[in-house]
Amino acid sequence: MARKANTSSGDAANQGRLKQIALTYKMTRKADPKVGLVVAGVGIVVLGVLLAIGFLIGHPVYLGILGFVLALLAMAIIFGRRAERAAFGQMEGQPGAAAAVLQNVGRGWTTTPAVAMNRNQDVVHRAVGRAGIVLVAEGNPNRLKTLLAAEKKKMARIVVDVPVTDIIVGEGEGQVPLKKVRTTMLKLPRVLSGPQVTVANDRLRAMGDLMSNMPLPKGPMPKGMRMPRGGKMR
Repeated sequence: MARKANTSSGDAANQGRLKQIALTYKMTRKADPKVGLVVAGVGIVVLGVLLAIGFLIGHPVYLGILGFVLALLAMAIIFGRRAERAAFGQMEGQPGAAAAVLQNVGRGWTTTPAVAMNRNQDVVHRAVGRAGIVLVAEGNPNRLKTLLAAEKKKMARIVVDVPVTDIIVGEGEGQVPLKKVRTTMLKLPRVLSGPQVTVANDRLRAMGDLMSNMPLPKGPMPKGMRMPRGGKMR
């Protein structure tokens, strides 16, 4: 019975992975119609090269098996990159896109979306990790400078000796493209220990944030929503 249960659970997991891959492929193909041809072409080229080398050295079977494995690996890598590029392309310019990226930065980071926002829907998100505090802002760069300064001043009363890095998402000078936000954060030097990160998180959590202090409905923010007059939310 236990063996049958393990087998059925393994089959269910495999089916779930296949469905996820199929769904990812469909979503990617909408933004990148040539993804199928490119991935297949990479696989054929890799397999063909290894087979040709195998015939030249007199080991076509061995090189054919190796080529098949390497072809699958190359196809998976190319598909993953194009799927990621398509996903970022669809998120680009959408409200809350940076928050979605922060949720997938990786282990060791605690993210809090929308810690600051103004009535023009310029938003600042916060992430805390071994690199310190990272404020990721999306919206109008000129208005974001004021919003970031206010958030830093507010945090300075709570956390001391914790480095703060701010990132403005965009394609302009001094800004970081959405697809490079995660990479930029992971390249930051680790200056805090685990206990220091915990202390910083606890203090910031006690300070509260915009989303927990406002009675906003759950789910995506309506595009036509306007914040109350008076500038920034505190």
